[in-house]
Amino acid sequence: MEKEIADRKATVDNEVQEKNDGESEEITERESTRKEEEHPLPLMALNHVSRVCSSVKDSVDFYTKVLGFVLIERPQSFDFEGAWLFNYGVGIHLMQSEDEDNGVRQGDKDHLDPLDNHISFQCEDMEAMEERLKELGVKYMRRTLDEENGESIEQLFFNDPDGFMIEICNCENLKVVPAGSSGRIRLPAGRHNPPLESNGQK
Repeated sequence: MEKEIADRKATVDNEVQEKNDGESEEITERESTRKEEEHPLPLMALNHVSRVCSSVKDSVDFYTKVLGFVLIERPQSFDFEGAWLFNYGVGIHLMQSEDEDNGVRQGDKDHLDPLDNHISFQCEDMEAMEERLKELGVKYMRRTLDEENGESIEQLFFNDPDGFMIEICNCENLKVVPAGSSGRIRLPAGRHNPPLESNGQK
């Protein structure tokens, strides 16, 4: 009888401890979320993507002609070969590879795999972008994802001269739904854009 009472007491104690542990974790998570909201990280937006390339000239031609980026000035203190491009609120920084195998993708540069590393650009006219790729003779892959809610996501995948993959999509059709209770999504309010100096073009 004494053993049975002791077992029951131990069971109750364990249940109470598990409940307390769960409440403590919930309180800790709420406290963490509150602190993040009170003191958010001072991050604003993606600034640029860097690429080591085998030929800066070829990469500049690609990103300006295919994707419409604009060549901009780099800091004069840089003592290595490269180029900066900017458009759509994001920059692409190209750096000339000193070694043919340093940072440049090896193997089949025409290989396209949507599950591989890539950068993605939002597009408001997928048909026009696909037509541009055809006109420029860029090999690409098109994929359509049909969601259960009836929304469709269109994707175009292609590689730059060094085999780094790029995606063009209309992914903004998907809602951004937080998957957890912690953290708070912040959207840029335009202030992330750098000062723009006009070159006289209209």
